[in-house]
Amino acid sequence: MCRVSVVVPTRNRSRLLAVTLRGVLRQTGVDLEVIVVDEASTDDTPALLAGLGDPRVRTVRHETPRGVSTARNRGAAEARGDWVAFTDDDDLWAPDKLARQVHAAQEAGRDWSYTGSVNIGEGFGVVYGRPPPPPEEVVAALPHYNAIPGGGSNVVVRREALLRAGPFDTRLRNTEDWELWIRLAKAGPPAWACSPLLAYRVHASNSSLDIAEIIRGARLIEELHGTTADWGRLHRWLAESCLRTGQRRAALGQFARAALHGQARAVAGDLMLIARRRLRWRSSAPRPAGRTDPTWIEQAAGWLRELERVG
Repeated sequence: MCRVSVVVPTRNRSRLLAVTLRGVLRQTGVDLEVIVVDEASTDDTPALLAGLGDPRVRTVRHETPRGVSTARNRGAAEARGDWVAFTDDDDLWAPDKLARQVHAAQEAGRDWSYTGSVNIGEGFGVVYGRPPPPPEEVVAALPHYNAIPGGGSNVVVRREALLRAGPFDTRLRNTEDWELWIRLAKAGPPAWACSPLLAYRVHASNSSLDIAEIIRGARLIEELHGTTADWGRLHRWLAESCLRTGQRRAALGQFARAALHGQARAVAGDLMLIARRRLRWRSSAPRPAGRTDPTWIEQAAGWLRELERVG
């Protein structure tokens, strides 16, 4: 049985962290260790971690916040497993996520793997989901946009491959996962477990809502890797983020920028879908503009309902 180290950076999100750890600790088919890197939490996070009573969990604490990249790097340095996985403190995993990703990588003879995801709101209900592109498309797309869904909570990587690729770039705060995936892809393509095994939580404090930081990060990635970001796609995604926080005027500006970067037809489709769902955008769990896959969503809903029940 493969040993997998899971790194969980956290700061002042004890309620969400408790649910995330519930999903992590229910992983089957792997020898698990969990390293929680507490970024100077001032809420009851330390008490929550102390009360877990699970020998698989270790805590590393920073007395001052150092940022998510530094926190992940610290956890990875502490890892003892053959494989390393990361999850943010607000996302959820299916119970067979790690086992299926490691198996997919081993079967394909590859050093890292990704899976599919859905978006959820404040609770356990799915608000969006569709399958990710296959590995060859992901490798082609990564220099231009982050084609791996779910942010830093998705990828599982062989520890030796992670050491060769190098740590998360601490200059990046919202695009650090994308930049690391680019480096991993340069060393070799990923495998994939094409099922919705990750639930990415959508809420008002997502770091992905920091538009200025995302733009800065994308420009730095262009410089680091001698590439050109797909700015049309990126501005469409930023428009969605603006809508999520009720910034309609800012969203229209992002849609206009996307259209100027060759996404006019896609923007028109987005706006039509948004018009049909305008009442839903006012809810706490809005749907993104993209089209969903009902079968994909139902697959994720099954394990999410189970995770909710065991809470």
